[in-house]
Order: sequence, then structure tokens, then C-alpha cells
Amino acid sequence: MRHFFPLIACLLLAPAGGFAGNITKTEQAVAVIDFDYLDTSGEPRDQRAEHEARLAAFMSDFRTDLAKGGDFRVVAPKCGADPCSSKSQVEPLLVAARDSGADILLLGGVHKMSTLVQWAQVEAIEAGSGRVLFNKLFTFRGDTDEAWRRAESFMIEEMHALPPS
Repeated sequence: MRHFFPLIACLLLAPAGGFAGNITKTEQAVAVIDFDYLDTSGEPRDQRAEHEARLAAFMSDFRTDLAKGGDFRVVAPKCGADPCSSKSQVEPLLVAARDSGADILLLGGVHKMSTLVQWAQVEAIEAGSGRVLFNKLFTFRGDTDEAWRRAESFMIEEMHALPPS
């Protein structure tokens, strides 16, 4: 994702919260783009297959859990012949989100920076205007199935706790 890594530096220097606006959750359709993954931990063992499986499970659970409780309705954007990717430019993703009936485009990425610490950055963009609604950076410890499940659960709790506008 072109915004992912420059945003990490900005987020580390920004005040907590990172909200640029409020989200009205009820009745909001959200197009969720699969997150990117980057491992710069330097560990000698190739963990790509494990990370791909964990990220796939994370994204599946994220979409399911986001839709629970009636706060959000998850829609699947169509990006033509290629699947939608956070590595794409934002404007085509916004078009795909609008075309799918989404009010909000949600994208992000996970960065494993060491054997113990990973970051997950999530950005919500209003599909109609392109206005960033929020951009949050979450950190989590560990690289196990359980660590990923706990991170996903916490991120969903934070999404559902967003105040209505």
C-alpha cells in the first residue's frame, strides 16, 4: 500500500486517536481491502506461508466480526481483472468502493518489525469525498495464531467503539 509505510512514521509522531472525522456506523457499508504484510524482522527462517495463512484468517475474521452487531455492513469491491489490493493507488480503490455501494473504504497493512512486535495500520476513507475518517496504528506482540486473533479482536472492538457522528 503506497500510504502504509510513510504513515507509520507520521503516526508514531501524531497524538493518539488519529481521527480526522466521525463515522456514523449504523447503516454504513464498508469495503474492506485485504491488508498488506511486510516482515522486516530479519529472522532466518522463511515464514511466508505462515504469515500468508495468518493474514488470510485475520482478514476473514475481520470482515465477519466487523459485520457483527449491526454497526457496519461489509461489501466486496470489484477491481476488474485483478483483486483489489492495498498496494493499488487510492483513487481506483475509492471508485471500486463507490461502485460496490460502500460508504467507507477500509484498508491497511501489518508490519512485523521484530520477533516480538508487529504493527497493524488501518485507514478508513469516506468513499464519496476521499476524506480520511481515521487512521490508527495498533501494535501487538508475538507472531502466533493466538497473537493474531487477539490483535484482530482488539481492532474490531476499537472499530465498534467509534462514536457515531
